[in-house]
Amino acid sequence: MDLALALRAFLRTVERSSLSAAARDLGVSQPAVSKHLRNLEAHVGTRLLERSARLVRPTPQGQRLYEASQPALAAIDAALEDARTEGGSVEGRLRLHAPSCIGVKHLHPIVTAFQAEHPRVTVDLVLEDRVIDLVHEDYDLALRYGRPEGQDLVVRRLGWVRRILVAAPAYLARAGGIETPEQLAVCDLVATRAAVDARSALILHRGRETVTVPVQPVLRTNSAEVLVATLLAGRVMGPVQHLLIADHLAAGRLVRVLPDYEVRSTEAYLVYPSVRHMRPAVRAFTDFAVPRIRAVEGMQANV
Repeated sequence: MDLALALRAFLRTVERSSLSAAARDLGVSQPAVSKHLRNLEAHVGTRLLERSARLVRPTPQGQRLYEASQPALAAIDAALEDARTEGGSVEGRLRLHAPSCIGVKHLHPIVTAFQAEHPRVTVDLVLEDRVIDLVHEDYDLALRYGRPEGQDLVVRRLGWVRRILVAAPAYLARAGGIETPEQLAVCDLVATRAAVDARSALILHRGRETVTVPVQPVLRTNSAEVLVATLLAGRVMGPVQHLLIADHLAAGRLVRVLPDYEVRSTEAYLVYPSVRHMRPAVRAFTDFAVPRIRAVEGMQANV
């Protein structure tokens, strides 16, 4: 029996609560995972997993083995990758998760530039608007909006993502001047749920002043591409992350509305699991990406 392979199959099965999911993550067949688990249980002389039709979970003995072996295997993986790195190059797989809005426009180019410097690193870049379990879903890093909770996470703050009100010049020409927040109540808006709350209220800030305006968006969307395209079409105005439209502002395709006010900002973080050693590829990407993300126009250190 290859004890290292058996332990890896066991760890991933515990983390995924599924033999088939563990097999997919490890790139082997489900029967192969089952064989590793049987051999491991025979080797230690006790049952390590409880299996049902829908779930696999560790027995008390299995949980103790998981807690003891997980950091040891992670340390071995990190040591091996460190040795390869000292040989001249950073390599390995990097699994990265991020919201689609910042991911498409800014994180993807950063990943491309990183791989140009480190061509032996393969990246799984998953962009979607949901909170993930990094360990259970086998991610090395995640970019998250809002401070993450959990003692099993290492958190690195990136900055505040600003939101501003913008419109195309054509919309403002039709609507006339918008000089006070109260006028927004009768304007046609496009918005995300992050910008306009469940009560259809838009909250604006100017210094310590806070203004709440009731609004009725004509379009709500969870897509950054739809949001920006709708604004550029000139039919509506709306709140948007500054980092999504900085180039359109510079070109005059969009302009600030009520420039003294901003919509609620969101804090951004880079997160990785504390139960894993930071492998050289992960460390190299973090060192490469963090200053570039912080330098994105629309990301600021403080609010």
